[in-house]
Amino acid sequence: MSTRAFITGISGPRLEVAERDFIAAHRPWGFILFRRNVEDPAQVRSLIAQLRDAVGDADAPVLIDQEGGRVQRLRPPHWPLYPSGATFGQLYALDPALGMAAAKLSARLIADDLGKIGVSVDCLPLADVPVPGADDVIGDRAYGTDAVTVAAIARAVTDGLQDGGILPILKHIPGHGRATADSHESLPVVDTPRNQLEAVDFAAFRPLADLPMAMTGHVVFSAIDAVHPATTSAKMIDEVIRGFIGFQGLLMSDDVSMNALAGSIAARTRAIFAAGCDVVLYCNGKLEEMQDVASQTPELAGKALTRARAALAARKAPRPFDRAAARAELDALVARLGAAGA
Repeated sequence: MSTRAFITGISGPRLEVAERDFIAAHRPWGFILFRRNVEDPAQVRSLIAQLRDAVGDADAPVLIDQEGGRVQRLRPPHWPLYPSGATFGQLYALDPALGMAAAKLSARLIADDLGKIGVSVDCLPLADVPVPGADDVIGDRAYGTDAVTVAAIARAVTDGLQDGGILPILKHIPGHGRATADSHESLPVVDTPRNQLEAVDFAAFRPLADLPMAMTGHVVFSAIDAVHPATTSAKMIDEVIRGFIGFQGLLMSDDVSMNALAGSIAARTRAIFAAGCDVVLYCNGKLEEMQDVASQTPELAGKALTRARAALAARKAPRPFDRAAARAELDALVARLGAAGA
């Protein structure tokens, strides 16, 4: 059965009749969950089963943002907390092997949590490189402040997720770390020269160009396209994301409902596809907006379909795993920061 090139959120912890009818009629490629959709493991498993049943695809991708630190949709008492990305960077500064080991362990534990409830995709890793004076929207979510550190830890996170049978999404390509505004609220404009962007911001993504999926950042890079953010810039997607970075996997937008983008939801959706994104992401779960997105979204076909199929085919079966031992090892590694006075 054909699907449409969008991913949608829904309004709450249970699938409403109108949402089910919408999903059956418009056939989104996948779904994304937020805190408003989560109560406990049994409820999440049931909701995911309902979503997949509604779209008629038992393997439809279900996404979540489960990074650790301050970005965790699954939280206590039903799910544990995990370290922030910056923790791995601090360990990496002590010893690169420690930082990468901790990052991989944390991601493998997260993958175990996700697999048990039916989530198949984590919006992780980040390859954003923050700079002094940037907005805190990235902040301690980042793995470091240089491209080499960030790329190395992002690869370890990727390995941990994939060992646990969870697909990674690389974000926020080609970089959100330099933005001086939160793109949820307004449009960030970065005026840094192109050569510096290529040496730092874009450079962190290049070693990760083989990942199956990536999410764009709603950021204007004026040295390349002074008008459009990367998400709606054909020049950024062609020259930087597909060109300089070399990413050839499935390219999805960040949330089309974020305030960084201008115009109606329908107009934003058209602009995202016109620029060269394969799939549009809609997060807010408002039925009228979902309908606006669907009205402007094509069937998943051509190169986008090929990339989508390749992305899903990249999912691996979980490898054997001792959860208690992994958690103990992660906690011991993090404890080294305290012992080192970090």
